[in-house]
Amino acid sequence: MAGSKSKQNSETDVHRVTTSDDIEVATYLEIAKEMGGEQPVAAREAVPGAEREAIVVIDFGSQYSLLIARRIRECQVYCELVSYDTPWEKIAPLKPKGFILSGGPASVYRPGAPLAPAYVYESHLPVMGICYGMQVLTKQLGGQVSPGVKQEYGHAILHLSGLDSPLFAGMEDSSPVWMSHGDRIEDMPPGFVALASTENSPVAVMGSDNRIFGLQFHPEVAHTPQGKTILKNFAYNICGCRGNWTIGNFINDSIARTKKLVGSGKLINALSGGVDSAVVATLIHRAVGDQLTCIYVNNGLLRREEVERTFKVFKENLGMQIVYVDASERFLDRLKGVIDPEVKRKVIGEEFIEVFEEEANKIGRVDFLAQGTLYPDVIESAASGSTASAKIKTHHNVGGLPAKMRLQLIEPLRSLFKDEVRQVGLELGMPEEMVWRQPFPGPGLAIRIIGEVTKEKLELLRSADFIVMNEIKKAKLYRPLWQTFAVLTDVKSVGVMGDYRTYGYIVALRAVTSEDAMTADWARLPYDLLARISNRIVNEVPGVNRVVYDITSKPPSTIEWE
Repeated sequence: MAGSKSKQNSETDVHRVTTSDDIEVATYLEIAKEMGGEQPVAAREAVPGAEREAIVVIDFGSQYSLLIARRIRECQVYCELVSYDTPWEKIAPLKPKGFILSGGPASVYRPGAPLAPAYVYESHLPVMGICYGMQVLTKQLGGQVSPGVKQEYGHAILHLSGLDSPLFAGMEDSSPVWMSHGDRIEDMPPGFVALASTENSPVAVMGSDNRIFGLQFHPEVAHTPQGKTILKNFAYNICGCRGNWTIGNFINDSIARTKKLVGSGKLINALSGGVDSAVVATLIHRAVGDQLTCIYVNNGLLRREEVERTFKVFKENLGMQIVYVDASERFLDRLKGVIDPEVKRKVIGEEFIEVFEEEANKIGRVDFLAQGTLYPDVIESAASGSTASAKIKTHHNVGGLPAKMRLQLIEPLRSLFKDEVRQVGLELGMPEEMVWRQPFPGPGLAIRIIGEVTKEKLELLRSADFIVMNEIKKAKLYRPLWQTFAVLTDVKSVGVMGDYRTYGYIVALRAVTSEDAMTADWARLPYDLLARISNRIVNEVPGVNRVVYDITSKPPSTIEWE
């Protein structure tokens, strides 16, 4: 069966097309080049409206790198994260107005330490180096970095030198900052001056010609209260950005690009029940109307009552053509004997595509498949393409697709974080019930069952998860929490119920708070709430005799268990 599927998929070509901004043209160019094709007209022509502007973050592997991009976007300036070894050909379509060099775990004086590409300096654009990025600037521009006599981790007080700099506009002379470094600037590069210091770092900020700056602290983290001011000053005062990265502009540009790209073509959209696919459907429907058909697949891996409830909400609120497909048996058959989580994702991704292509054949000529891929999905699946960062896991709609497929992919949200997607949904007038739905993974409960997926395990997990969600909603914690769910482990333990020995499954509870799913903290749920959930599960779910609570943050763990 798998062999015949592989052969079928290999007969056609794949194209991934995005419709958001010029920001994703590089992704398409790479794929088009691999396929021997050219970029589409939509990629070559300018977006109508305001001139595009972007700041590029060169990633050296810091745990805070993605936060930099988020903070810049919060200033209404588009920002994208790329690996330090990304060639200029992939950067040029972004038309950057400045670069930020991120932090990282390396030391620049060690052999093989990653450095900034030559185009960062040859472009003569503004540059800001943060922590390790500052040390990269120092080394490459002729200064000296050495191990610090004292390491500096945690809070410090930044004292401005008194020299006038547009980087510090609107800031107090002294302010708290967050340090995380063991190296220090021994000698600044020629032409640089010290703009600020801390008790342990005489050169906490350095600058040259109001164009190149180095910061030893991290302005992107919440522990640096004035950090966003510094980043905004860099974007506006140094790079000359005007702040035209707005949700309204994004929507207008996406609609315009979708119309141009699709033309008279037909699309299908994979509705999953989550906010991402619902926003994609609404956005594309605004652009091409009834040229879009939504397909809602019951893969047998959904939660209790989810099919009926979700389909009802879609029908009442989206006002578009929706086809319902019950493919639950197909997915369960494909998952028999599958234990490895990466294989699960691949199998589910392949089966989704096969279902969609079959339904497309029933509809008639269909040219495009729209998906709700988000920027964090891309980052976690590819780790920015960086050799300084490791791939976390494959997301089914990024790395779980077949290498060859007939339909062209349209992913208008591929450049957005989850909170930005929700803003798009609200701007489009979608009901809050849909916009604020907690994230649910594309592979569904398959990756919340550790080990092989069976009907028995699915029913057991559905029962436990239903109790969790019921109690969380009764406690009015559904909205404040990023995600809440149950996990069925592959571990059994001894228990005693009604004076009899039991040997049942262990269910793990997971509840986290987050802004974008790139980092997350475990939620400090009230003890009495945890007790109610635990008591209900062991009493109402046959086969479970123990409940544990996951108190691990991300990093080091991921939100989902698989």
